[in-house]
Amino acid sequence: MSDFPHTPPKQSWTYSNDVNAEIRRAAATGIYDIRGGGSKRKLPHFDDLLFLGASISRYPLEGYREKCATDVWLGTRYAKKPIHLDIPVTIAGMSFGALSGPAKEALGRGASAAGTSTTTGDGGMTEEERGHSNTLVYQYLPSRYGMNPDDLRRADAIEVVVGQGAKPGGGGMLLGQKISDRVAKMRNLPKGIDQRSACRHPDWTGPDDLEIKIMEIREITDWEKPIYVKIGGARPYYDTALAVKAGADVVVLDGMQGGTAATQDVFIENVGMPILACIPLAVKALQDLGMHRKVQLIVSGGIRTGADVAKAMALGADAVAIGTAALIALGDNDPKWESEYNKLGTTAGAYDDWHEGKDPAGITTQDPELFNRFDPILGGRRLKNYLKVMTLEAQTIARACGKNHLHNLEPEDLCALTIEGAAMAGVPLAGTSWIPGKNGF
Repeated sequence: MSDFPHTPPKQSWTYSNDVNAEIRRAAATGIYDIRGGGSKRKLPHFDDLLFLGASISRYPLEGYREKCATDVWLGTRYAKKPIHLDIPVTIAGMSFGALSGPAKEALGRGASAAGTSTTTGDGGMTEEERGHSNTLVYQYLPSRYGMNPDDLRRADAIEVVVGQGAKPGGGGMLLGQKISDRVAKMRNLPKGIDQRSACRHPDWTGPDDLEIKIMEIREITDWEKPIYVKIGGARPYYDTALAVKAGADVVVLDGMQGGTAATQDVFIENVGMPILACIPLAVKALQDLGMHRKVQLIVSGGIRTGADVAKAMALGADAVAIGTAALIALGDNDPKWESEYNKLGTTAGAYDDWHEGKDPAGITTQDPELFNRFDPILGGRRLKNYLKVMTLEAQTIARACGKNHLHNLEPEDLCALTIEGAAMAGVPLAGTSWIPGKNGF
């Protein structure tokens, strides 16, 4: 035996335990991993930014006594009936199929109570959601699942989905165990058969065709409804510019931290860009076209707090959309179901196999035994409370920066803690005037 101590074993960074486990899983099964949720890798995000509160050079607003408005108009470019929301936090598209009927009802209840909109997602419009949503955005996706002109007319706005942050350039999946009789009927699909959503619209191949499609939708809806175009965060400058050229009233921009019901893990972790990198490029496209604030920008992908809302708006967004955070507010991944998550081989806070339809919380399932656990009235109340807190947090920050409306926040109110954050957001590194990538540096 050597008199010298042995060097402790060292885990390879390249071949970590997680990587090795995935290699073994792939070797054993011969299929790629499918999961829900957004990217789990650590990415530059809003946490890398800080606000510069007012002191002498800026004059703050006094507590809750001085007004700080939060309302937003969406669709003012062409629509006869633009949308007016009390708060700039909207609910992103999550389909009936991926979510249960009671969960969709809860989203409608909570959004309406908070004075904002919700969105249908793929798979058509449910009566629960339409009946409980004061403002409902209808998603028009490549799959055309559940699409019909009557529902286009019943909606308050239409969102043409070109891409999603978790899978720009790719489609999602709905496994057979979630295609119940009702889901099958709404989507005109065979019951119990796995379905992969299309990744591109079947009737256009470029922005000129998109312009024709938008005109068709406007004519179907008598030019009343705002038309959104949703893009994944891949080439935000050009995609935003082309969406504007095609006639969009609103551009929805989704970064890679955005969630999904189900797609390939390799897609979620390796395709797209963080939303922090996307916003300034989209804003620049709008500014270059003279359309900033005329065509509204909604951003999504990892929005969790009022601080995130305020930072997104300071970078130039008009509103934000939340998906995963809304599900958590409803009760998804709640520790009270820990024992049942353990039986599924996971833990509360890490559960992401939403496509399997076994969600103990009853939110991302079509199993009656499970979704009957979920109370849509209580869920709606929880969502309303969460949206209220986010709005109050954003107002608190805006007042501290001397702003009487959230839309008056600007990049000048921000600095960054990291070089990456400063470069992506286009704001100075804290304590300096240096913006990496600008002025030749």
